[in-house]
Amino acid sequence: MSLALPGRWVRPDVPGLLRRHWPLLPLAATVLFLLAPLPAGDATASGKVGPADAASLLLVLVCAVQALRGRVRELTPLGVLVLGAPAVGLAVATMTAGDPYAALPGFVRYLQVFVLVPAAVVLLVRDAAEFRLAAGCFVVLALVQGAVGVVQYATHTGASYQGEDVRAVGTFGPGDVMGMATVVAYGLIVATAAGLAPGLPRRLRRIAGGCALVLMLPLVLSFSRGAWIATFGAAVLVMALVGIRRALKVVAALAAAGVVLVGGFGVGSEMVAERLTSITQVSSAPDQSVTDRYTMWAAAESMWRERPAVGVGLKGFPANRDGHASLGLSSGSDTAGAGQAYLRQPLLSPHNMYLLILSEQGLIGLIALAGGWAALLVAGLRRLASGGGVRDCGLIAIGLFVWQLTDFLYADIGGPSTVLTGVIIGLAAWWALPSRGVADSGTASAVGSRGRAPGVAARR
Repeated sequence: MSLALPGRWVRPDVPGLLRRHWPLLPLAATVLFLLAPLPAGDATASGKVGPADAASLLLVLVCAVQALRGRVRELTPLGVLVLGAPAVGLAVATMTAGDPYAALPGFVRYLQVFVLVPAAVVLLVRDAAEFRLAAGCFVVLALVQGAVGVVQYATHTGASYQGEDVRAVGTFGPGDVMGMATVVAYGLIVATAAGLAPGLPRRLRRIAGGCALVLMLPLVLSFSRGAWIATFGAAVLVMALVGIRRALKVVAALAAAGVVLVGGFGVGSEMVAERLTSITQVSSAPDQSVTDRYTMWAAAESMWRERPAVGVGLKGFPANRDGHASLGLSSGSDTAGAGQAYLRQPLLSPHNMYLLILSEQGLIGLIALAGGWAALLVAGLRRLASGGGVRDCGLIAIGLFVWQLTDFLYADIGGPSTVLTGVIIGLAAWWALPSRGVADSGTASAVGSRGRAPGVAARR
């Protein structure tokens, strides 16, 4: 961007900016590398290590180097406890598993998503400006993936849905139908929070509000009930936190956009109506996907009752599923379209993160993980309510975190976008657990007492 001075434009010092913010490059890559498409026809690729996972590993390595040089934020004891406790629960679940060697890949994945990546984000993001850079990457990712999804719907090249290849899945493919919906929802929440946040320039708020309205279309075309519910809940909370008057304006704009898209242009109107109606048909006439979900929830609960303290071990749900599930469970879900032939994918998780943790890690793992999330949510809301810090960062952090916690009620980790869960937990922890000595404006940075002015600690 350029800097406006009286009578002339000044080109920014790009090399200087890169030198100062270079540790954030792996963080940006972790988010933006999800633009890379999966190989066509490889539905199993969602479970493999992708470019975003590799970038997250580089992020952790950069954080380790910066920590050795004393150029990271200082964590409070509460921060150490919240970020470190899950590692203990994961170690216990791995050692007590029926096959510890089979549980090791799960240990590594959980450690990446719930410990290492969040800690790296907390330690490396120094101030509000860098927080906004990280959040902006979510909007860029959402806009590009959403655009791909809209084209898929318009050209009938998306994933199969009700016999038509119209489901918007972005570059994630039909093997990960929740991928595009998830990243679009992330971007929509960030844009909504930035559009409502007091203190930001009016032009930036208008651009953010426009992005939020644009992202509504691909979110609708994803036909993802879970993403709709989580987005609605998080958006309502963000609007409530900024005040009733602002909230009413946003609700009116969103309602008008919905009427124009679905009512005026008829964008997926019948399919959207059917999908919305199915949300309330969870007991009277549920579809097979809902039946499968409830059956797997019951199986997860049964596993936990068998070993309540430590669960059946990481990666233990698939092996124990058939012994605890009823006959109502189908053999898998059908996937096709978006460049992939018909394929039936097995149901390997309960599609509820809390029940997955409970069944595989028991009460020890659930307390370590969900207990820490609850602490972050309470601390973040308290800081936002107190008026401390930079309010737009707080709204973004709380909005994303609440979206993720809500989505965990009917989804769990899996697929390339899983790594973003770690980034979101890290952003929420950055907001909820400010370093000792950081000014309440949120722009200062605690990177060691070397006599530097707040917020301008050098990075070399």
